[in-house]
Amino acid sequence: MGDRLLIRRIEFQNIKALRHASLTLGQFTLLVGPNGSGKTTVLQALEAIAARRELDPRHISSAGSSGDSTVTVDWGPPYEGSRWELAPHQSFRVLKQVGDASLLDIARTRIRVFSLDPQCLAVPVTMQPHIELQGNGLFLAGVMECLRDEDRERFDALNAEVARWLPEFDRIVFTTPAAGQKAFLLRTRDGHHPVPASELSQGTLLAIGMLTLAYLRDPPELVAIEEPDRGLHPRLLRDVRDAMYRLAYPRDHGESREPVQVIATTHSPFMLDLYKDHPEEIVIAEKRGLEATFEPLTNRKDLKDLLEDAHLGEVWYSGILGGVPAQP
Repeated sequence: MGDRLLIRRIEFQNIKALRHASLTLGQFTLLVGPNGSGKTTVLQALEAIAARRELDPRHISSAGSSGDSTVTVDWGPPYEGSRWELAPHQSFRVLKQVGDASLLDIARTRIRVFSLDPQCLAVPVTMQPHIELQGNGLFLAGVMECLRDEDRERFDALNAEVARWLPEFDRIVFTTPAAGQKAFLLRTRDGHHPVPASELSQGTLLAIGMLTLAYLRDPPELVAIEEPDRGLHPRLLRDVRDAMYRLAYPRDHGESREPVQVIATTHSPFMLDLYKDHPEEIVIAEKRGLEATFEPLTNRKDLKDLLEDAHLGEVWYSGILGGVPAQP
């Protein structure tokens, strides 16, 4: 993997509900659990590590705790042995560092967290050099147009997926709403009518955002995605999974680039069920009282028996595996 970033483990001490929690990460990790179980806290910590978010220590300490709030990051190869201990102070500051001193600057350019917002995805873009898709989806039109101009084959592949995911449309087209601006439209398959992004449904916009992320020429080295299935029809969830797998396992999809470490969160039993054959990629976020922990699904010794005649999503939804809202 060359000098690509890879996080092996993140440990949390007194960070919101994560009082004493350890999260082990693979090439692809799906975090599943109820609201308040620490999934979003993980993404916020990654944003803070990448210096893209400021955290107020008063708002992240565990309720009722008087201990220090820290996050410890263990890195994988080629930075194996590197370890950070960080504490919130506006953005996270490094308290202790073992290993490569340049890793902090490297991480800040190679980690991205996405929580796509349909309204942001539809906003026209003022074009600029080196435009990048923002965490909320801003600059989508500009990123897609650059892809068209710089890698037509990849853009055509993106268009083919758009037509497969959203059969009422056949391709992405662009317009100039004002000087220096770009916006995108989807052209209908019947009649070739251009539909402006501002008139597309939220689900359609989110689908375009997810597809574009999967087809970036030079994606970030660690990508975290908050609820990639949000707002999408259940029939598209397998495609969403495959889009994330395209990032994480590019060679399985005919790509020659290096793999991206992907972390995603979900509440959906339908999404979870798609990973039945890959339980090693699933981590259950469990909350008991005020404290949340992370448990790899493969730690369940009875998992094979539980799944013998049932869907993984159904088993999780029943509460047997944990990671569901507590009952009063």
